[in-house]
Amino acid sequence: MNKIVIALCALLLSVSGLARAEEVVLGPSDLVKISVYGNPDLALETRISQAGTISFPLVGQVEVGGLSVSAAETKLAGLLVSGGFVKKPQVNILVTSPQSRMVSVLGQVSKPGRYPVDGKQGLIDILALAGGVLPEGGDIVYLIRQRDGKSVKETVDLVKMMRAGDLKLNLDLVTGDVVFVERAPRFYIYGEVQKPGAYRLEPAMTVQQALSVGGGLSLRGTERGMRIKRRDSEGKVTEFAAKESDVIQIDDVVYVKESLF
Repeated sequence: MNKIVIALCALLLSVSGLARAEEVVLGPSDLVKISVYGNPDLALETRISQAGTISFPLVGQVEVGGLSVSAAETKLAGLLVSGGFVKKPQVNILVTSPQSRMVSVLGQVSKPGRYPVDGKQGLIDILALAGGVLPEGGDIVYLIRQRDGKSVKETVDLVKMMRAGDLKLNLDLVTGDVVFVERAPRFYIYGEVQKPGAYRLEPAMTVQQALSVGGGLSLRGTERGMRIKRRDSEGKVTEFAAKESDVIQIDDVVYVKESLF
């Protein structure tokens, strides 16, 4: 299932397109490269200060934080003209490292880290940039964000969203958002099975299906007398007889006994 999610994420990223330069808003810590056509002496590569300013040749300190790239280009050009330095300047600003517009992607993704949000980018775009969800990752993604001074958590079921073809939950991300992909729920099976161990728990998985995932019974195994150990919400472990039709729950431990005959 996660392979499908990864492929769909990559496809949507390829068609989403890059944000136009005028949509990019400059902010503190952004690294920018500035050039003025025909005036190589005015070329500058600098980082915007925490106060949102840069020091530009001839004109000095210029506040660019909060401006779009096109607005900042216009402002610099106007200062060069008003100062009598260049008559018709063509200013170009390239954001080479948009440090002020970053989101964090954590958990079960191929490349956890911080990624830039340039213009309008959704949850799927950022997951694709992070290499997609790992096979160990779950279907649920948590989005933690600050809104009106409060921390808000939103839950997105990627597989449900893809199956329904409903991208309303492909939420737009903004600076400071945190995307967390939880590990897929697991169950455990041991005893007389071919491949004891921990396995991904699929929705509505039964004991019979769990046996199949564990490689089936060993030569000495029997379906009689199987047991399930389950921990309740208070942490107490209970043990009970298991039937093939029983539905496995998260972190259940299935024990397959040895046949006496």
